[in-house]
Amino acid sequence: MAIIQLTINNEKYEGEFDTNMPLLWALRDAIGLTGTKFGCGIAQCGACTVLLDGKAIRSCGITVQSSIGKDIQTIEGVEDSMYRSLQQAWIEEQVPQCGYCQSGQIMSAIGLIKSNPNPTEKQILDAMSGNICRCGTYPRILKAIKSFIKSNP
Repeated sequence: MAIIQLTINNEKYEGEFDTNMPLLWALRDAIGLTGTKFGCGIAQCGACTVLLDGKAIRSCGITVQSSIGKDIQTIEGVEDSMYRSLQQAWIEEQVPQCGYCQSGQIMSAIGLIKSNPNPTEKQILDAMSGNICRCGTYPRILKAIKSFIKSNP
């Protein structure tokens, strides 16, 4: 265990963590940011996606140690960003059904748009292919992302 400081959603959080603890558990259990969901625990489903220095990553697959000194953004940090309108597009296109995977889906979409502000449909589908939605809302997810991109040239 070590005293570690993490930067999450532009705020500093300090706590005592096992350095080998997955970032997901630090976010959810230690810090209380429960918008990031546990899905599979093996970095395959995308439910735990957050941004690490602007890049979409699976928080169950990296350690707290690997996150030190990096900018971590969770779904809770989207509210006060330009990507709030992406969440609004999600609502307008009626994407969520059960909603469980949606925070990971949105974070993956933000990671894509940060790296490529004007992706093609194929690039969107490729970037989002690592996020599983058991409700099958993929066409609406694609539509919401395209809507956001069109509204934010």
